[in-house]
Amino acid sequence: MTYQQHQGLIADLFDLSGKVAMVTGGAMGIGQGIAFRLAEAGAAVVITDINLEMAQATVAQIQHAGGTATAIAADAAKVEDAKRAVEAAVSAFGRLDILVNNAGIFPFSPALEVTEKLWDRVMDINLKGLFFTTQAAAREMVNEGHGGKIINIASIDALHPSGMLVHYDSSKGGVVMMTKSLALEFGPQNILINAIAPGGIQTPGASSPTTSEEILKAFTARIPLRRMGVPDDIAKVALFLASDMSNYMTGSVIVVDGGYLQA
Repeated sequence: MTYQQHQGLIADLFDLSGKVAMVTGGAMGIGQGIAFRLAEAGAAVVITDINLEMAQATVAQIQHAGGTATAIAADAAKVEDAKRAVEAAVSAFGRLDILVNNAGIFPFSPALEVTEKLWDRVMDINLKGLFFTTQAAAREMVNEGHGGKIINIASIDALHPSGMLVHYDSSKGGVVMMTKSLALEFGPQNILINAIAPGGIQTPGASSPTTSEEILKAFTARIPLRRMGVPDDIAKVALFLASDMSNYMTGSVIVVDGGYLQA
């Protein structure tokens, strides 16, 4: 391909017009940021969240800006909700091209205080729910015959442990290996599956009784870029993975942490 043939292709490669994307946990934080970027690129966005009111508020922002979106109430921990959400997305827009598995929780707890109930809740949302949402979406993509993109939001904790988060770290480690395993299995169907491993991101969910101002300052001081990330830092990478720019990538984990793991 000549340089002249390349001209004008960049915008086209990021264009998601005619595509349908589903973002789990898309009402706020990283999920909301991803929903905004995908809608801006032209995708019709289906936002699933346990908080329907907040999801609808995000949809309203997208629609106000001229985008296309709808909201679906869904509990990421429930297998039946995963299947129903995919069915609702296809019913609303006729197809499914992109899935972003963003829904997740990270309640801090010392290992000796982790209960079976807490362990199961984290695994149900972060790992089991992600798998069955992926299964439902991949089945639809296979049936439609056009392939697709699946983006899993993992964490740098899958690669480097944090204190008081053994349950969360374990779930995200599972997300990374699930990404690689499913990429191997679904590659022949042209379903590309990749993961993003965010570092410290400023989101409403990042606040907890243990994250004092002093702790945040100490954490930020360890980041070579000397700032926490924002949802759009992750959203722009998600857009890359959802677009034609990443058509020869699958099974990859992209770390977006401001250099934290290098410090």
